[in-house]
Amino acid sequence: MKIAMLFSGGKDSNLALYRLVKSGHEVVALVTALPSRSDSWMFHYPNAHLGSAQAECLGIPWESIRVSGEEGIEVEELERGIEAIKRRREIDALGTGAIASRYQRSRITDVCSRLGLECVSPLWGEDEESLLRELISLNFEVYFTSVSAEGLTREWLGRRLDQYALASLLSIKDRYKINISGEGGEYETFVADSPLFRRRIRIIAASPSWHRNWGVWEISGYEIVKKG
Repeated sequence: MKIAMLFSGGKDSNLALYRLVKSGHEVVALVTALPSRSDSWMFHYPNAHLGSAQAECLGIPWESIRVSGEEGIEVEELERGIEAIKRRREIDALGTGAIASRYQRSRITDVCSRLGLECVSPLWGEDEESLLRELISLNFEVYFTSVSAEGLTREWLGRRLDQYALASLLSIKDRYKINISGEGGEYETFVADSPLFRRRIRIIAASPSWHRNWGVWEISGYEIVKKG
């Protein structure tokens, strides 16, 4: 089965990709939706264009689909893009990093149904804390690139996901009832290295910006380097 992976560049799509590859699936393309606006209902925005660099590190072809970011319309735009990729790459399935968001998963499942593709979501329904612990134990290099939830302050921008960050997230969850996986838009992430990366991304310049109660960490400079 040939799979195209919906790839935001964040922790969930990278962990789902890892699971698929380790299970023996053939991932023939990484597909990144690039929204024109930061408040997209469906898609990851900060640093999404760096999916091309991550794909280079992974050794998997990268495809991008420009979407408006407008609710409803962006799903139609995604579908047209996936349809073209299906013809070009001869894919049988679309992979996603969905964990618990029925809003996103139902729309992607509908797109797959209309295009005759299987929808594969290897993280679906799993315990979110366990997934974060798995990322840490496997030495995924994950950075917080946006935060927009009570309890997540500007100090989180550019912070690496590690045991200390997880402990803080659990404390914030207890107090503010946030989704610790970030699927409710609480935060977004960028993966600079994973067990699948043949080379890694070294971030050499990034700019944090803060707007009242939310912020973004925009990567402006990086290099692709050897691992180890």
